[in-house]
Amino acid sequence: MRKPFLYLILFAMAVFTTFPFLWTLIVSLKTRGPIFAFPPDLRPYPLSLANYVGVWETLPLPRYVVNSLYIALMGVALTLVICSLAAYPLARLQFPGKNLVFFAIIATLMLPEHIGLIVNFVTMTKLGLVDTFASVYLPSVASIFGIFLLRQAYLSIPQELEDAARIDGAGDLVIWWRIMLPLIAPAMATLAIFQFVAFWNSFLWPIIILKTPDKYPLAAGLLYLRGLFAYNTRLIAAGTVIATLPIIIVFLFTQRYFMRGITAGAIR
Repeated sequence: MRKPFLYLILFAMAVFTTFPFLWTLIVSLKTRGPIFAFPPDLRPYPLSLANYVGVWETLPLPRYVVNSLYIALMGVALTLVICSLAAYPLARLQFPGKNLVFFAIIATLMLPEHIGLIVNFVTMTKLGLVDTFASVYLPSVASIFGIFLLRQAYLSIPQELEDAARIDGAGDLVIWWRIMLPLIAPAMATLAIFQFVAFWNSFLWPIIILKTPDKYPLAAGLLYLRGLFAYNTRLIAAGTVIATLPIIIVFLFTQRYFMRGITAGAIR
């Protein structure tokens, strides 16, 4: 009796979480008819791709996609390097105040994300990086979640492997590069997926730090789909679907690495 009940709950949760995207997809395929009616009309009649054509004609989509890919790939690469280096001593080395440093880092997770907007803007201004792609991804490459995830992955590695490497004369850098990194590859893949999604979906910060609209990533570029006096909801829905599809495709092809990394980081 318990299993059917659990399946029912899971089905209800799946419907609840997928309904917004389904509604957005249907609205993007409509050219007329009510949008905000209740109960919602989920019949996309008449079926039309006119809204997608409108998005293509309104926005420089190829440029925005290239911008998003560059920002996401650079951000992911730097995040993996920085977080893997930062998490290693917190997990495998012994030094005074290690736990205090770790708890201080984790405590910043309690702060609202937008509290650092002004600080980041001032920092990027002082560095002369305003209106550059680097200013979009640099403030986010030192991911607190990434440090935590990789630290847990490091802790799951048997101490005997590290001891054997030290007996053979390997130093900390060699151990990190040749032993630790290959063993935490699933967790690294998980972090890469998380960060790719975060950079791809970045909206507010690029609008603040970039002064040239041609440098906007795709999510920020959707801002130009709004009308002067009224929002074209159907056009915005089509743009949202276009921006979301790459994330869905990435997750479909990488979900096994995602789940493996989550479980690897949870076991100690």
